[in-house]
Amino acid sequence: MNIFEYAMQMEKDGEEFYRDLARNVQNTGVKYILTMLADEEVNHFNILQNIAQVQPEAGDTAILDRAKNVFREMKETGQTLHADESQIELYKEAQTIEQRSIDFYSEKARSVEDTLQKQFLQKLAAEEKKHYFLLENIIDFVSRPTTWLENAEFVHLEDY
Repeated sequence: MNIFEYAMQMEKDGEEFYRDLARNVQNTGVKYILTMLADEEVNHFNILQNIAQVQPEAGDTAILDRAKNVFREMKETGQTLHADESQIELYKEAQTIEQRSIDFYSEKARSVEDTLQKQFLQKLAAEEKKHYFLLENIIDFVSRPTTWLENAEFVHLEDY
């Protein structure tokens, strides 16, 4: 299995994981964010699938801005989350998966010779890092929903 086949399987597994999480979440805002993450994994899969035929074009995603708007809307409408510890553990597991993806894409970017492939793998690592930080924000939000938005304001979400 080459690195792109392996990466496609990782993205497919990530999509399934996020869709399963979304099915088990009651809050519509968090469900929407998890669905966005699943859709991002599908996008990565499709790009990886086509990499051999065409020049990869992985534009920046607006997932962090869209998620920020969802969190803000949830706060403004008074929605709160009461996630139990098992739900938070699932989000932490998702973070672990994202970290593995970051490490995988970063390592493979260092090992490939082709400049386009190297840039593409670096871009995927950056996208997965956005997912990791988004999950971190979900964990923070469900852990302390009444103060999170005012205090954090997504300060630790950097643009990549």
